[in-house]
Amino acid sequence: MVVFAGQGDPHRPLSLLWRADAPPPTRGAPGPKPRLSVDAIVAAAVALADEEGMAALSMRAVGDRLGRTAMALYTYVPGKSELLDLMYDAVHAELPTAYPESTPDNWRTPLTTWAGDVLEFYARHPWVLQVSQARPVLGPHEYAGLDTLITLLRATGLEAGVVRRLVGTLFPFVRGSAQTVADARLAATATGSSDAEWWAARSAALTELVPDFAERFPAVSGLEAEGPVEPYPDPAPPPDQAPAPAPDAGMPYLEREARETFRVGLGVLLDGIEAARARRP
Repeated sequence: MVVFAGQGDPHRPLSLLWRADAPPPTRGAPGPKPRLSVDAIVAAAVALADEEGMAALSMRAVGDRLGRTAMALYTYVPGKSELLDLMYDAVHAELPTAYPESTPDNWRTPLTTWAGDVLEFYARHPWVLQVSQARPVLGPHEYAGLDTLITLLRATGLEAGVVRRLVGTLFPFVRGSAQTVADARLAATATGSSDAEWWAARSAALTELVPDFAERFPAVSGLEAEGPVEPYPDPAPPPDQAPAPAPDAGMPYLEREARETFRVGLGVLLDGIEAARARRP
């Protein structure tokens, strides 16, 4: 399910995102229930989406978490679409906004760390991956994340036009890897079978039904026949930094593969940046 942000009248959502308007007063006499606020509603909605997914999100469900009716929430947030914008931007506040070690002579390590930080962020909040990038939320924390990546890429010394396209390359790359991680974690529960069970059953059926598979798809078969994947070398970490830990053997097979693909793919992308820097006059 893909969700598009920024729907409806632009003024009210943006004023909420940037806190340009004073919060509305709490209605009614003081009582034992905590006062409502935009931040409290957003926090409850994020917790709901983290635990139960985007499909469970509704104004009524968020109200239930706060011990209020859905109508009480509309005083603070106009509707579900605006709430989603606020949720999306709020969780982006978790991302680091500074990598002090980034310098023209040391740009690769901070970029690697940034990519890992963003991957784990998406893994914590997989519902964020359902918010389309076609219509950005335009909130302060989303902009802070963009500003951070641009700053890291500027340290490479590449031209502004190249940096702009690298932003459009790195974000989708990390999101795609994170989507596979999120799907891997959900697959066994959603389908009732583990990765090993699924592959064993499908591989046996494919071998039986398509005995000429190798002849029909020689490139695929040839790649598999060459043996196990050789590890792609990581650049040596600085003396004060420990090597990256190996993937947890207890995690789902597909997640381990996705994380290794992420590591190798990122390494090749950064090699490309290094090559582009070397071609500069």
